[in-house]
Amino acid sequence: MNSTLVRRAAVTAMSTVAATSLLAAGSAEAGATAAPTAAPRFLAPKELPPYPDSPWYADRVKSGLPEGGTACTLRGLPRKGVSHRSFWTELDTNAQQVTFTTKNSKAARDLAAELRKSVRGCAARFLAQNPGSQADWKDFGGLAVEEGAHVYGVHVAPPESEHNVRLYGIGRDGRTVTVVEWGQMGTLDQIPLKAFKKTTRTAVNKLYR
Repeated sequence: MNSTLVRRAAVTAMSTVAATSLLAAGSAEAGATAAPTAAPRFLAPKELPPYPDSPWYADRVKSGLPEGGTACTLRGLPRKGVSHRSFWTELDTNAQQVTFTTKNSKAARDLAAELRKSVRGCAARFLAQNPGSQADWKDFGGLAVEEGAHVYGVHVAPPESEHNVRLYGIGRDGRTVTVVEWGQMGTLDQIPLKAFKKTTRTAVNKLYR
């Protein structure tokens, strides 16, 4: 097997293993928020963190959750009002954006809080499910965009396997929540943090612009 396929397989395995027992999304209560008339917009490949060894490619926007879920926010997510877009490079770096349109602002606020909680607990869950592994995470703080966004990093390494790192940007605009996930082989010392924060800000800003 060539090195590119091995590296892609390692990243895919990280997503599959880490996503086995995750969040239960908060239930929405009634609240009055006008529904956006247009569908939320998604990132373009050029808006992702630049990758020196390959251009970014993108699938079309699709309804529903991505087939493989996301490594730290899979279970219990809403099934309605969901769409996603997948991105990839010619090597192991990949990304996806998942957007949830809820019935009101309170439901969106609750969902964003549950997503953040799920990412914060991802490394601990991975360690509990995979004895002998390594895992850690970092909170990279909030972003002042629309109703707010937050960025996290999660690093995992199964026993005798590759290190993998993922960044999560979770943001909200009104009753819509978007999650940007970026991943590649490596550790938290090797992430494009500044560029990813810019990507997260762009993702939230352009939802309804």
